[in-house]
Amino acid sequence: MKRWLGKTEVVLGNHSDRLNAINIFPVADGDTGTNLYLTARAAVSALAGTAPDAIEAGNDVGAVLSRAGQAAMEQARGNSGTLFAVFLCAAAEPLAGKTRLSAPLLATALNRAQIRAWSALSEPVSGTMLSVLEAAANAAQAADSSQNGDDSNHALGLALDAVVEAAFQAVVRTEDELAPLQAAHVVDAGGVGMLLVLDCLRSAVLGEELQDELLDGLHGYQLQDPHIHQQMPADDGVEVMCTISLSPLDAAVLRQRLDEMGDSVIMSQVGNTGHHPDDDDESTAEASYRWRVHVHVPDPAPAVALIRSLGEPTDIAVSQLALPRDSEDGSRDPEDGSRDSEDGHRHQEATQTAEPSSIPGQSRHEY
Repeated sequence: MKRWLGKTEVVLGNHSDRLNAINIFPVADGDTGTNLYLTARAAVSALAGTAPDAIEAGNDVGAVLSRAGQAAMEQARGNSGTLFAVFLCAAAEPLAGKTRLSAPLLATALNRAQIRAWSALSEPVSGTMLSVLEAAANAAQAADSSQNGDDSNHALGLALDAVVEAAFQAVVRTEDELAPLQAAHVVDAGGVGMLLVLDCLRSAVLGEELQDELLDGLHGYQLQDPHIHQQMPADDGVEVMCTISLSPLDAAVLRQRLDEMGDSVIMSQVGNTGHHPDDDDESTAEASYRWRVHVHVPDPAPAVALIRSLGEPTDIAVSQLALPRDSEDGSRDPEDGSRDSEDGHRHQEATQTAEPSSIPGQSRHEY
């Protein structure tokens, strides 16, 4: 798990510029590569420099992946980063208590991840990284079925080969599944990112090199190709993200209201319920869950006011979709116009980790 995530961080960093270049859906803001890289880096950082504990000593691959996934969810960036974090958290669940990955577990983990990712979005769309993940999950299930549940390393290798091939074919299909991609003659950036993540898993498990030739024929992905998003119409909206603890009922209300205000609504649970079985005075319906919230809206103020009316959000981040990420005006507090978040936490966090000289589109000052 650690080798896979470490490889994923490096590969997404190396490919961030190309992924940004073809990022035109759902908005042409050219930051999919940056968002995926920073989210992967958060996952890796959660596993770095920690003392051995009971979880790691027991080689619990699910627990390791869950720890990484929760950190990624807390610090997820954009649509693609949030869905990648959902993927990690969901895939970790069937692996809990397991000491190794197998073809049957891979099939179960990928199926759980694709279901969770599709359900996290209020209006999921085919021709995106969701379709790539779904194709990968179907391929893993088919491979496992054909091998009658064989849990050998050989069977796992065959399943991973099938997963990556299916993901590649799904990426190629994205160009014809979404009108904006077809018009621009490019494949989906998030889909390519998911393909890279899955190829990194194959590489880490099998000890083989990445299959770079997979990317050779993808439209718009060559070094000489232009940044497509720069020729696309600017989006005047903003992206609002935060983490908040809500009951299931309040979470449903928030999702519905955000759907009415904007689009690209993603809500996914972060960690486990805050309800404790011993709390006899608290009903299950009142249990509190932590949620990662993402939405694109024309004006941030109503969305932020709605969120705050239901709970106490942390790490509120507002970014202008029409401006590059390295613009000094790319992020601001929706209430007072300053560049600090409400408690300064995300600003400090980004300052400690960002490397603007090497990561296109990411400002050291983004919070």
